Amino acid sequence: MDCVITPFPRDFDCVFVKLRYNKLMDEVSRYAVGLDIGTANVRAVVGSMTSNGRINVIGYAEAPNSGMRRGVVANLSGPAQAIDSMLGEVERMSGYEVNSAAISINGSQILSTHTEGMIAVGAMEHEINENDLARVEDVALQGRIPANQEVLRIVPLGFTIDGQDGIKDPLGMTGSRLEMRANVVSTMLPNYENLRKAAEGANVTPERIVPSVEAAARAVLTERQRENGVAVIDIGAATTGVAIFEESDLQYIGVVPVGSNNITNDLAVMLAIDTEVAEEIKRRFATGSFGENDNPVVIRWRGKDLHFERDQIDEVVQARLEEILELVHKELRRAHYDQRLPEGIVITGGGAKIRDIEKFVRKTLEMSVKIGTPTGLGLNGVTDPIEKPEYSAAVGLMLMSAEQEEILRPQNTGKKKSKKDKGPGLLARFFGKF
Repeated sequence: MDCVITPFPRDFDCVFVKLRYNKLMDEVSRYAVGLDIGTANVRAVVGSMTSNGRINVIGYAEAPNSGMRRGVVANLSGPAQAIDSMLGEVERMSGYEVNSAAISINGSQILSTHTEGMIAVGAMEHEINENDLARVEDVALQGRIPANQEVLRIVPLGFTIDGQDGIKDPLGMTGSRLEMRANVVSTMLPNYENLRKAAEGANVTPERIVPSVEAAARAVLTERQRENGVAVIDIGAATTGVAIFEESDLQYIGVVPVGSNNITNDLAVMLAIDTEVAEEIKRRFATGSFGENDNPVVIRWRGKDLHFERDQIDEVVQARLEEILELVHKELRRAHYDQRLPEGIVITGGGAKIRDIEKFVRKTLEMSVKIGTPTGLGLNGVTDPIEKPEYSAAVGLMLMSAEQEEILRPQNTGKKKSKKDKGPGLLARFFGKF
């Protein structure tokens, strides 16, 4: 086949051109996006997936959010505008136009329901297939999940075939009766639909919708922790999520409607100051080591020195942290995992940045405690700004997005375009001539 097309030499082999183009597109076209829609902030992380399965972070951004109340959408325009403005920044940084993403959901309406199901699958020599698994899931859901709840995920906890239990994956096994134990994660249908509409208002199609604490766990936990037993506490601005893992499965999930913003508001009320000043005090001076420092707090704000007593700040922070941890302890008791977790607790989210908070949690809940941050990602020109607790959910969502079959393609401009403006890039159009 002759191929004489400038700017290549006349003896350039077309097959080589095509192979080189395919290799190039394979290297740059696969990427994943995680979009964490929080009450106070929205965050996004974009990762490029290489042929060997490694993910390099190539873009990230965050922006203040509005229109959310305790993890639930209160008006659609606020989150949509926040997502749209934030994605403009992350697209300029990464060079990719974001059309879809794995997104987070929050709120105390998220439920964790344990259920069971059993079906007859046929003769003894019948091999369990995908249809059988779908049927037993349907049976397990019948009558257990209210009509106003949207199922986010069904987590199989174990299968039994003809009385033999302890089976993790029955696909291809033989038997006549199949039983399943499962943890069904669901949320209120209006909450689910409104969050989806808010994302679509910013031209982002949800690939999957995942509870924030589950996404954070995906980024910060090791396989050993998941296997042995661990709880993740994701302290957000207005909510605190609890996720419990054992035998590598999500055993329980719950959300309480209190977060780190409550500490800010308490400080503003008790100290009679603006919430911006209260947030600065929380960020710089709040600590989990109460009573160890009695030096007065002095903060420079708009040209003036503001003076506060340390014991006043400690009293406010301690009271609110005790309330949050009491609610968390109730969730652990409800799941029958209080003081039953060999790997203890991993704290993540923006609230995990309170200095020495792990000391207070360890003393209160009487378990080992660690601060969880997303690590181990390849960084392509991006240093370490996302290796922080507040980015755990966004990174976890990005990793979950990488598991999706639909792969997005890069654009050569950071400027966001409407759907109708999309088309093949210059390189793709040029090589398309071959």
